[in-house]
Amino acid sequence: MSQPALSSAVSALEEILHTQLLERTTRKVLLTPAGDRVAVHATRVLNAMEDLMGEVAQSREPFCGPAHLGVIPTVAPYVLPALLPMLSRKFPQLKLTVHEAKTETILGEVREGRLDMVLLALPTDTAGLVEKPLYDEDFLLAVSSDHPLAGADGPLDRDVLKGLDIVLLNQGHCLREQAIDVCREVGARATAATYATSLPTLVQLVAGGLGVTLLPESAVPVETGRRTRLALRRFRPPAPGRTIGLAYRASSARAPEYAELADAVRGAIRAKRLPVRITS
Repeated sequence: MSQPALSSAVSALEEILHTQLLERTTRKVLLTPAGDRVAVHATRVLNAMEDLMGEVAQSREPFCGPAHLGVIPTVAPYVLPALLPMLSRKFPQLKLTVHEAKTETILGEVREGRLDMVLLALPTDTAGLVEKPLYDEDFLLAVSSDHPLAGADGPLDRDVLKGLDIVLLNQGHCLREQAIDVCREVGARATAATYATSLPTLVQLVAGGLGVTLLPESAVPVETGRRTRLALRRFRPPAPGRTIGLAYRASSARAPEYAELADAVRGAIRAKRLPVRITS
């Protein structure tokens, strides 16, 4: 910058701030006390601008910077152990935070921008979201080990649900609604007066003889590996089940990254050999 241009810029700044910043003589220029304080702030602002430009440049790199993932409670304990190590290893610059909540909550948060993507049961029937199916899984009928159905041979018809006391999760869990839909298809009704706030509690209620329930197969290795007094029975094809997928805003600038991330999640689930069917 030329000396006249610099002098003009400083004079304009002095006029804006209504104070003298420089003490000028024929031999030298000194900062006034006000100019000294302004220089400190100016240095801080320039450094912040450099940081801003650096972060923006870094954010243009794929899989870099913060990302906020929402997960429903009936998926988180069974998929995150496979998902998180893969993300840390494959995308080390991605600073992931995880928020576990019911379907309605995480859908609202991803729509409003507080979450970037959500892992939940599909379809969501929510406008403006891209939905990437990850895997399908069957529901198994969970009964106590001394239940009459515990020792039966072969897969069961869905009609067996008629007349059974079906224990459900509380309101807000999509698994609850899916179980009710299965019952409704065969004319059964979920009549049990007992409800659970989590899948582990639901399993313990069933093991204690307070009813039966539908259990996602991905939860079986975790929830039945603690010497639980539980018996699991399969249904005849087509078995009831659900589709789990990744959803994110179609308008997101990182949508191409999330689509690629969905492929990486499928690979992690496949490598972990969860009892599910990976979707293409």
